[in-house]
Amino acid sequence: MGKPHVLAIPYPAQGHVIPFMELMQCLANQGFRITFVNTDFNHKRVINALSEEDNVGDMIRLVSIPDGLDPSEDRNELGILSEAIFRVMPEKLQELIEKTNAADDMAITCIIADASMGWAVEVARKMGIKRAVFCPASAAVYATCFSVQKLIDDGIINNNGTPIKNQMIQLSPTMPPMNTSQFGWACIGDLTTQKQIFDLTVKCNEFITFADWIVSSSSYELESAAFTLFPNILPIGPLLASNRLGKQSGYFWPEDKTCLSWLDEQPPRSVIYVAFGSFTVFDRTQFQELALGLELTKRPFLWVVRPDITVELGDSYPEGFDDRVSIRGRMVGWAPQQKVLSHPSVACFLSHCGWNSTMEGVGNGVPFLCWPYFADQFLNQSYICDVWNVGLGLDKDKRGIITRSEINNKVEQLLDDKTFKARALHLKEKVVNNVREGGRSHKNFSNFIEWMK
Repeated sequence: MGKPHVLAIPYPAQGHVIPFMELMQCLANQGFRITFVNTDFNHKRVINALSEEDNVGDMIRLVSIPDGLDPSEDRNELGILSEAIFRVMPEKLQELIEKTNAADDMAITCIIADASMGWAVEVARKMGIKRAVFCPASAAVYATCFSVQKLIDDGIINNNGTPIKNQMIQLSPTMPPMNTSQFGWACIGDLTTQKQIFDLTVKCNEFITFADWIVSSSSYELESAAFTLFPNILPIGPLLASNRLGKQSGYFWPEDKTCLSWLDEQPPRSVIYVAFGSFTVFDRTQFQELALGLELTKRPFLWVVRPDITVELGDSYPEGFDDRVSIRGRMVGWAPQQKVLSHPSVACFLSHCGWNSTMEGVGNGVPFLCWPYFADQFLNQSYICDVWNVGLGLDKDKRGIITRSEINNKVEQLLDDKTFKARALHLKEKVVNNVREGGRSHKNFSNFIEWMK
Protein backbone atom coordinates (compact mmCIF):
# COMPACT_ATOMS: atom_id res chain seq x y z
CA MET A 1 0.00 0.00 0.00
CA GLY A 2 1.50 3.35 -1.08
CA LYS A 3 1.15 6.70 0.65
CA PRO A 4 -2.33 8.29 0.66
CA HIS A 5 -2.51 10.44 -2.48
CA VAL A 6 -4.44 13.71 -2.38
CA LEU A 7 -5.43 15.69 -5.45
CA ALA A 8 -6.07 19.40 -4.76
CA ILE A 9 -7.98 21.71 -7.11
CA PRO A 10 -8.28 25.40 -6.17
CA TYR A 11 -10.39 28.00 -7.95
CA PRO A 12 -7.98 29.72 -10.38
CA ALA A 13 -7.41 32.96 -8.46
CA GLN A 14 -4.41 34.01 -6.34
CA GLY A 15 -6.45 34.23 -3.13
CA HIS A 16 -7.48 30.58 -3.54
CA VAL A 17 -4.21 29.07 -4.78
CA ILE A 18 -2.11 30.37 -1.85
CA PRO A 19 -4.21 28.89 1.03
CA PHE A 20 -4.60 25.63 -0.93
CA MET A 21 -0.82 25.47 -1.21
CA GLU A 22 -0.53 26.08 2.56
CA LEU A 23 -2.91 23.18 3.21
CA MET A 24 -1.05 20.87 0.81
CA GLN A 25 2.32 21.70 2.37
CA CYS A 26 0.84 20.76 5.77
CA LEU A 27 -0.34 17.43 4.30
CA ALA A 28 2.97 16.79 2.52
CA ASN A 29 4.70 17.23 5.90
CA GLN A 30 2.33 14.51 7.23
CA GLY A 31 3.56 12.05 4.60
CA PHE A 32 0.85 12.49 1.96
CA ARG A 33 1.60 12.37 -1.73
CA ILE A 34 0.15 15.52 -3.33
CA THR A 35 -0.96 16.35 -6.87
CA PHE A 36 -1.80 20.06 -7.19
CA VAL A 37 -3.97 21.01 -10.18
CA ASN A 38 -3.79 24.57 -11.50
CA THR A 39 -5.18 25.80 -14.79
CA ASP A 40 -2.61 25.84 -17.62
CA PHE A 41 -2.57 29.65 -17.47
CA ASN A 42 -1.89 29.85 -13.72
CA HIS A 43 0.46 26.86 -13.71
CA LYS A 44 2.89 28.84 -15.90
CA ARG A 45 2.66 31.84 -13.56
CA VAL A 46 3.28 29.74 -10.42
CA ILE A 47 6.26 27.97 -12.02
CA ASN A 48 7.74 31.27 -13.24
CA ALA A 49 7.38 32.83 -9.78
CA LEU A 50 9.08 29.95 -7.91
CA SER A 51 12.54 30.91 -6.70
CA GLU A 52 15.60 28.64 -6.62
CA GLU A 53 15.24 27.85 -2.91
CA ASP A 54 11.58 26.76 -3.30
CA ASN A 55 11.30 23.03 -2.67
CA VAL A 56 7.60 22.82 -3.53
CA GLY A 57 8.34 20.65 -6.56
CA ASP A 58 10.06 18.07 -4.31
CA MET A 59 7.02 17.75 -2.01
CA ILE A 60 4.12 18.50 -4.34
CA ARG A 61 3.53 17.45 -7.94
CA LEU A 62 2.36 20.53 -9.86
CA VAL A 63 0.17 19.70 -12.88
CA SER A 64 -2.37 21.59 -14.97
CA ILE A 65 -5.48 21.29 -17.12
CA PRO A 66 -7.11 23.87 -19.47
CA ASP A 67 -9.61 26.40 -18.07
CA GLY A 68 -11.61 26.66 -21.31
CA LEU A 69 -10.45 30.18 -22.25
CA ASP A 70 -8.08 31.23 -25.03
CA PRO A 71 -4.63 32.42 -23.84
CA SER A 72 -5.53 36.02 -24.78
CA GLU A 73 -8.85 36.15 -22.84
CA ASP A 74 -9.06 38.10 -19.55
CA ARG A 75 -9.11 35.80 -16.52
CA ASN A 76 -10.26 38.71 -14.32
CA GLU A 77 -13.67 38.45 -16.03
CA LEU A 78 -14.81 36.04 -13.33
CA GLY A 79 -18.26 35.27 -14.77
CA ILE A 80 -16.85 34.24 -18.16
CA LEU A 81 -14.01 32.30 -16.49
CA SER A 82 -16.42 30.42 -14.18
CA GLU A 83 -18.68 29.40 -17.08
CA ALA A 84 -15.69 28.20 -19.11
CA ILE A 85 -14.45 26.17 -16.12
CA PHE A 86 -17.81 24.39 -15.79
CA ARG A 87 -17.85 23.62 -19.50
CA VAL A 88 -14.33 22.23 -19.87
CA MET A 89 -12.61 21.28 -16.61
CA PRO A 90 -14.74 18.35 -15.27
CA GLU A 91 -13.90 16.15 -18.25
CA LYS A 92 -10.23 17.23 -18.21
CA LEU A 93 -9.97 16.49 -14.47
CA GLN A 94 -11.43 13.02 -14.95
CA GLU A 95 -8.89 12.32 -17.72
CA LEU A 96 -6.04 13.49 -15.47
CA ILE A 97 -7.21 11.24 -12.60
CA GLU A 98 -7.57 8.21 -14.91
CA LYS A 99 -4.07 8.80 -16.27
CA THR A 100 -2.63 9.21 -12.75
CA ASN A 101 -4.43 6.14 -11.42
CA ALA A 102 -3.10 4.01 -14.28
CA ALA A 103 0.45 4.55 -12.97
CA ASP A 104 1.60 1.85 -10.54
CA ASP A 105 1.05 2.74 -6.84
CA MET A 106 -0.11 6.25 -7.72
CA ALA A 107 -3.89 5.99 -7.38
CA ILE A 108 -5.55 9.12 -5.97
CA THR A 109 -7.24 8.32 -2.65
CA CYS A 110 -8.88 11.69 -1.91
CA ILE A 111 -9.86 14.84 -3.79
CA ILE A 112 -9.92 18.18 -1.97
CA ALA A 113 -11.91 20.69 -4.03
CA ASP A 114 -12.28 24.42 -3.57
CA ALA A 115 -15.82 25.33 -2.45
CA SER A 116 -16.02 27.36 -5.70
CA MET A 117 -15.10 24.23 -7.71
CA GLY A 118 -17.90 22.05 -6.33
CA TRP A 119 -18.18 20.15 -9.63
CA ALA A 120 -14.90 18.38 -8.70
CA VAL A 121 -16.76 16.74 -5.79
CA GLU A 122 -19.14 15.24 -8.36
CA VAL A 123 -16.20 13.96 -10.44
CA ALA A 124 -14.79 12.30 -7.30
CA ARG A 125 -18.17 10.81 -6.40
CA LYS A 126 -18.61 9.29 -9.85
CA MET A 127 -15.11 7.80 -9.66
CA GLY A 128 -15.61 6.41 -6.13
CA ILE A 129 -12.91 8.59 -4.54
CA LYS A 130 -13.08 10.15 -1.05
CA ARG A 131 -13.97 13.84 -1.28
CA ALA A 132 -13.52 16.92 0.84
CA VAL A 133 -14.22 20.61 0.29
CA PHE A 134 -11.85 23.37 1.42
CA CYS A 135 -13.22 26.87 2.07
CA PRO A 136 -10.36 29.37 1.60
CA ALA A 137 -12.49 32.44 2.45
CA SER A 138 -14.25 33.21 5.75
CA ALA A 139 -16.83 30.80 7.14
CA ALA A 140 -19.32 33.71 7.08
CA VAL A 141 -19.00 33.89 3.28
CA TYR A 142 -19.87 30.21 2.92
CA ALA A 143 -22.66 30.57 5.48
CA THR A 144 -24.11 33.21 3.13
CA CYS A 145 -23.66 30.96 0.08
CA PHE A 146 -25.23 27.96 1.84
CA SER A 147 -28.17 30.18 2.89
CA VAL A 148 -29.14 31.12 -0.70
CA GLN A 149 -32.44 29.22 -0.69
CA LYS A 150 -33.42 30.74 2.67
CA LEU A 151 -32.54 34.24 1.38
CA ILE A 152 -34.85 33.60 -1.63
CA ASP A 153 -37.63 32.17 0.59
CA ASP A 154 -37.40 35.16 2.95
CA GLY A 155 -37.73 37.61 0.04
CA ILE A 156 -34.23 39.09 0.55
CA ILE A 157 -32.95 38.15 -2.93
CA ASN A 158 -34.69 37.07 -6.14
CA ASN A 159 -33.97 33.90 -8.14
CA ASN A 160 -31.07 35.65 -9.90
CA GLY A 161 -29.42 36.50 -6.58
CA THR A 162 -30.23 40.22 -6.91
CA PRO A 163 -31.19 41.84 -3.57
CA ILE A 164 -34.87 42.91 -3.57
CA LYS A 165 -33.85 46.05 -1.68
CA ASN A 166 -30.75 47.49 -0.09
CA GLN A 167 -30.93 46.57 3.60
CA MET A 168 -28.92 45.25 6.55
CA ILE A 169 -29.59 41.61 7.50
CA GLN A 170 -28.22 39.01 9.90
CA LEU A 171 -28.07 35.30 9.02
CA SER A 172 -28.39 34.55 12.73
CA PRO A 173 -28.77 36.79 15.82
CA THR A 174 -25.04 36.46 16.61
CA MET A 175 -23.68 36.89 13.05
CA PRO A 176 -22.33 40.34 12.09
CA PRO A 177 -24.90 42.43 10.17
CA MET A 178 -24.26 42.54 6.42
CA ASN A 179 -25.51 44.82 3.69
CA THR A 180 -27.43 42.94 0.98
CA SER A 181 -25.50 44.88 -1.68
CA GLN A 182 -22.34 43.26 -0.33
CA PHE A 183 -23.20 39.57 -0.76
CA GLY A 184 -20.16 37.88 -2.34
CA TRP A 185 -21.83 37.54 -5.75
CA ALA A 186 -23.62 40.93 -5.64
CA CYS A 187 -20.49 43.10 -5.66
CA ILE A 188 -18.57 41.56 -8.55
CA GLY A 189 -18.77 43.30 -11.93
CA ASP A 190 -22.01 44.07 -13.78
CA LEU A 191 -25.42 42.35 -13.44
CA THR A 192 -24.49 39.67 -16.01
CA THR A 193 -21.34 38.74 -14.08
CA GLN A 194 -23.26 38.77 -10.78
CA LYS A 195 -25.81 36.31 -12.21
CA GLN A 196 -23.01 34.06 -13.56
CA ILE A 197 -21.31 33.99 -10.15
CA PHE A 198 -24.64 33.44 -8.38
CA ASP A 199 -25.49 30.50 -10.68
CA LEU A 200 -22.04 29.04 -9.97
CA THR A 201 -22.73 29.37 -6.22
CA VAL A 202 -26.09 27.56 -6.51
CA LYS A 203 -24.57 24.71 -8.56
CA CYS A 204 -21.62 24.34 -6.17
CA ASN A 205 -24.01 24.19 -3.19
CA GLU A 206 -25.67 21.12 -4.75
CA PHE A 207 -22.37 19.34 -5.38
CA ILE A 208 -20.93 20.18 -1.95
CA THR A 209 -23.69 18.14 -0.28
CA PHE A 210 -21.83 15.05 -1.58
CA ALA A 211 -18.59 15.98 0.24
CA ASP A 212 -17.51 13.83 3.18
CA TRP A 213 -15.81 16.78 4.90
CA ILE A 214 -15.96 20.58 4.65
CA VAL A 215 -12.95 22.31 6.20
CA SER A 216 -12.29 26.03 6.57
CA SER A 217 -9.21 28.25 6.71
CA SER A 218 -10.56 30.02 9.78
CA SER A 219 -10.89 29.40 13.50
CA TYR A 220 -13.77 29.05 15.91
CA GLU A 221 -12.55 32.01 17.99
CA LEU A 222 -12.76 34.32 14.95
CA GLU A 223 -16.18 33.25 13.65
CA SER A 224 -18.00 31.27 16.31
CA ALA A 225 -21.44 32.41 15.07
CA ALA A 226 -20.85 31.14 11.50
CA PHE A 227 -19.58 27.76 12.74
CA THR A 228 -22.58 27.49 15.09
CA LEU A 229 -24.94 28.21 12.20
CA PHE A 230 -23.23 25.61 9.95
CA PRO A 231 -21.62 23.05 12.27
CA ASN A 232 -20.67 20.86 9.28
CA ILE A 233 -17.98 23.45 8.35
CA LEU A 234 -14.94 22.57 10.47
CA PRO A 235 -12.28 25.21 11.18
CA ILE A 236 -8.67 23.99 10.67
CA GLY A 237 -6.96 27.39 10.43
CA PRO A 238 -5.74 29.87 10.03
CA LEU A 239 -3.21 28.06 7.84
CA LEU A 240 -0.07 30.20 7.78
CA ALA A 241 3.43 29.27 6.70
CA SER A 242 4.67 30.71 10.00
CA ASN A 243 2.66 28.04 11.87
CA ARG A 244 4.86 25.31 10.37
CA LEU A 245 7.99 27.49 10.14
CA GLY A 246 7.78 26.99 6.41
CA LYS A 247 7.70 29.11 3.31
CA GLN A 248 4.69 30.39 1.43
CA SER A 249 4.27 29.30 -2.20
CA GLY A 250 1.81 29.57 -5.07
CA TYR A 251 2.41 33.23 -5.97
CA PHE A 252 1.55 34.44 -9.49
CA TRP A 253 4.34 37.06 -9.38
CA PRO A 254 7.99 36.70 -8.28
CA GLU A 255 8.55 38.05 -4.74
CA ASP A 256 10.89 40.98 -4.21
CA LYS A 257 12.76 39.76 -1.11
CA THR A 258 15.01 42.85 -0.98
CA CYS A 259 12.23 44.61 0.94
CA LEU A 260 13.02 42.41 3.98
CA SER A 261 16.51 43.87 4.36
CA TRP A 262 14.98 47.35 3.88
CA LEU A 263 12.56 46.56 6.74
CA ASP A 264 15.55 45.55 8.90
CA GLU A 265 16.77 49.16 8.67
CA GLN A 266 13.48 50.72 9.88
CA PRO A 267 12.59 51.46 13.54
CA PRO A 268 10.28 48.99 15.37
CA ARG A 269 6.53 49.42 14.65
CA SER A 270 7.11 52.33 12.27
CA VAL A 271 6.28 51.03 8.78
CA ILE A 272 2.90 51.22 7.03
CA TYR A 273 2.62 48.06 4.90
CA VAL A 274 0.32 48.64 1.90
CA ALA A 275 -0.92 45.74 -0.26
CA PHE A 276 -4.15 45.17 -2.18
CA GLY A 277 -3.97 41.54 -3.27
CA SER A 278 -4.23 40.31 -6.83
CA PHE A 279 -7.47 41.88 -8.15
CA THR A 280 -7.74 45.49 -6.94
CA VAL A 281 -7.35 48.07 -9.72
CA PHE A 282 -7.15 51.86 -9.26
CA ASP A 283 -7.85 54.66 -11.68
CA ARG A 284 -5.19 57.34 -11.97
CA THR A 285 -6.88 59.82 -9.58
CA GLN A 286 -7.27 57.28 -6.77
CA PHE A 287 -3.75 55.91 -7.26
CA GLN A 288 -2.29 59.40 -6.97
CA GLU A 289 -4.34 60.23 -3.84
CA LEU A 290 -3.05 57.02 -2.24
CA ALA A 291 0.55 57.94 -3.09
CA LEU A 292 0.11 61.47 -1.76
CA GLY A 293 -1.64 60.15 1.36
CA LEU A 294 1.33 57.89 2.13
CA GLU A 295 3.68 60.82 1.57
CA LEU A 296 1.58 63.02 3.89
CA THR A 297 1.96 60.57 6.81
CA LYS A 298 5.72 61.31 6.92
CA ARG A 299 6.15 57.67 8.04
CA PRO A 300 8.13 54.90 6.35
CA PHE A 301 5.98 52.74 4.06
CA LEU A 302 6.34 49.55 2.03
CA TRP A 303 3.88 49.58 -0.87
CA VAL A 304 3.15 46.59 -3.13
CA VAL A 305 2.42 48.01 -6.59
CA ARG A 306 1.48 45.13 -8.90
CA PRO A 307 2.40 45.64 -12.58
CA ASP A 308 -1.35 45.76 -13.38
CA ILE A 309 -2.65 47.75 -10.38
CA THR A 310 -3.59 50.75 -12.55
CA VAL A 311 -4.67 50.91 -16.14
CA GLU A 312 -1.94 53.45 -16.95
CA LEU A 313 0.92 52.70 -14.55
CA GLY A 314 3.71 54.12 -16.72
CA ASP A 315 3.40 57.66 -15.37
CA SER A 316 0.78 57.20 -12.65
CA TYR A 317 2.92 58.34 -9.70
CA PRO A 318 2.51 62.05 -8.85
CA GLU A 319 5.26 64.22 -10.31
CA GLY A 320 8.40 64.11 -8.17
CA PHE A 321 6.90 61.49 -5.81
CA ASP A 322 9.77 58.99 -6.15
CA ASP A 323 12.38 61.62 -5.27
CA ARG A 324 10.43 63.01 -2.33
CA VAL A 325 9.83 59.62 -0.67
CA SER A 326 13.06 57.91 -1.75
CA ILE A 327 14.48 57.73 1.78
CA ARG A 328 11.39 56.37 3.60
CA GLY A 329 9.21 54.83 0.88
CA ARG A 330 9.75 51.48 -0.81
CA MET A 331 7.65 50.22 -3.76
CA VAL A 332 7.85 46.57 -4.87
CA GLY A 333 5.96 44.51 -7.46
CA TRP A 334 5.09 41.66 -5.04
CA ALA A 335 6.21 41.00 -1.46
CA PRO A 336 6.73 37.89 0.71
CA GLN A 337 3.72 39.03 2.70
CA GLN A 338 3.79 36.69 5.70
CA LYS A 339 7.44 37.52 6.34
CA VAL A 340 6.67 41.24 6.00
CA LEU A 341 3.74 41.10 8.44
CA SER A 342 5.77 39.19 11.02
CA HIS A 343 8.57 41.77 10.82
CA PRO A 344 8.98 43.88 14.01
CA SER A 345 9.24 47.14 12.05
CA VAL A 346 5.67 46.88 10.65
CA ALA A 347 3.17 49.15 12.46
CA CYS A 348 -0.04 48.56 10.48
CA PHE A 349 -1.47 46.96 7.35
CA LEU A 350 -3.36 49.05 4.76
CA SER A 351 -5.24 46.18 3.09
CA HIS A 352 -8.00 45.23 0.64
CA CYS A 353 -9.16 42.75 3.35
CA GLY A 354 -8.98 39.56 1.31
CA TRP A 355 -9.32 36.61 3.71
CA ASN A 356 -5.68 35.48 3.32
CA SER A 357 -4.39 38.97 4.06
CA THR A 358 -6.85 39.26 6.95
CA MET A 359 -5.63 35.96 8.46
CA GLU A 360 -1.99 36.90 7.92
CA GLY A 361 -2.49 40.26 9.64
CA VAL A 362 -4.48 38.72 12.51
CA GLY A 363 -1.97 35.87 12.85
CA ASN A 364 0.82 38.42 13.32
CA GLY A 365 -1.03 40.84 15.63
CA VAL A 366 -1.00 43.74 13.14
CA PRO A 367 -3.78 46.42 13.20
CA PHE A 368 -5.57 47.20 9.91
CA LEU A 369 -6.66 50.09 7.74
CA CYS A 370 -9.42 48.63 5.55
CA TRP A 371 -9.88 49.41 1.85
CA PRO A 372 -12.07 46.59 0.41
CA TYR A 373 -12.45 46.30 -3.35
CA PHE A 374 -15.03 43.58 -4.12
CA ALA A 375 -16.60 40.20 -3.24
CA ASP A 376 -16.13 39.04 0.38
CA GLN A 377 -13.78 41.90 1.32
CA PHE A 378 -16.58 44.14 2.69
CA LEU A 379 -17.72 41.40 5.08
CA ASN A 380 -14.11 40.86 6.19
CA GLN A 381 -13.85 44.60 6.89
CA SER A 382 -16.88 44.38 9.19
CA TYR A 383 -15.15 41.58 11.14
CA ILE A 384 -11.94 43.64 11.43
CA CYS A 385 -13.62 46.92 12.43
CA ASP A 386 -16.87 45.96 14.15
CA VAL A 387 -16.40 42.46 15.59
CA TRP A 388 -12.70 42.11 16.48
CA ASN A 389 -12.04 45.90 16.76
CA VAL A 390 -8.51 45.64 15.34
CA GLY A 391 -8.80 48.20 12.53
CA LEU A 392 -10.45 51.24 10.96
CA GLY A 393 -12.27 51.71 7.65
CA LEU A 394 -11.48 54.47 5.15
CA ASP A 395 -14.31 56.74 3.99
CA LYS A 396 -14.82 57.97 0.41
CA ASP A 397 -15.62 61.58 -0.48
CA LYS A 398 -18.54 62.70 -2.72
CA ARG A 399 -16.58 61.66 -5.82
CA GLY A 400 -16.07 58.15 -4.48
CA ILE A 401 -12.38 58.86 -3.80
CA ILE A 402 -10.46 58.06 -0.62
CA THR A 403 -8.47 61.27 -0.24
CA ARG A 404 -4.89 61.84 0.91
CA SER A 405 -6.09 63.61 4.06
CA GLU A 406 -8.46 60.73 4.93
CA ILE A 407 -5.54 58.29 4.61
CA ASN A 408 -3.26 60.46 6.75
CA ASN A 409 -5.95 61.03 9.41
CA LYS A 410 -6.81 57.34 9.74
CA VAL A 411 -3.14 56.32 9.94
CA GLU A 412 -2.69 58.81 12.82
CA GLN A 413 -5.90 57.66 14.54
CA LEU A 414 -4.94 53.97 14.30
CA LEU A 415 -1.35 54.35 15.44
CA ASP A 416 -1.98 56.95 18.18
CA ASP A 417 -4.56 54.69 19.85
CA LYS A 418 -2.52 51.90 21.45
CA THR A 419 -5.64 49.82 22.18
CA PHE A 420 -5.80 48.71 18.52
CA LYS A 421 -2.37 47.08 18.81
CA ALA A 422 -3.23 45.58 22.20
CA ARG A 423 -6.42 43.99 20.83
CA ALA A 424 -4.57 42.77 17.73
CA LEU A 425 -1.95 41.03 19.90
CA HIS A 426 -4.68 39.51 22.10
CA LEU A 427 -6.50 38.18 19.02
CA LYS A 428 -3.24 36.80 17.61
CA GLU A 429 -2.67 34.84 20.83
CA LYS A 430 -6.15 33.27 20.69
CA VAL A 431 -5.81 32.39 17.00
CA VAL A 432 -2.28 30.96 17.25
CA ASN A 433 -3.31 28.79 20.22
CA ASN A 434 -6.02 27.28 18.00
CA VAL A 435 -3.54 25.68 15.62
CA ARG A 436 -1.22 24.47 18.40
CA GLU A 437 -1.59 21.03 19.93
CA GLY A 438 -4.76 20.94 22.04
CA GLY A 439 -6.41 23.77 20.09
CA ARG A 440 -9.74 23.27 18.36
CA SER A 441 -8.39 23.81 14.82
CA HIS A 442 -5.49 21.45 15.55
CA LYS A 443 -7.88 18.70 16.74
CA ASN A 444 -10.12 19.12 13.68
CA PHE A 445 -7.09 18.98 11.39
CA SER A 446 -5.77 15.82 13.10
CA ASN A 447 -9.18 14.13 12.69
CA PHE A 448 -9.27 15.20 9.02
CA ILE A 449 -5.82 13.68 8.43
CA GLU A 450 -6.82 10.41 10.13
CA TRP A 451 -9.92 10.18 7.92
CA MET A 452 -7.86 10.71 4.75
CA LYS A 453 -5.30 8.09 5.84
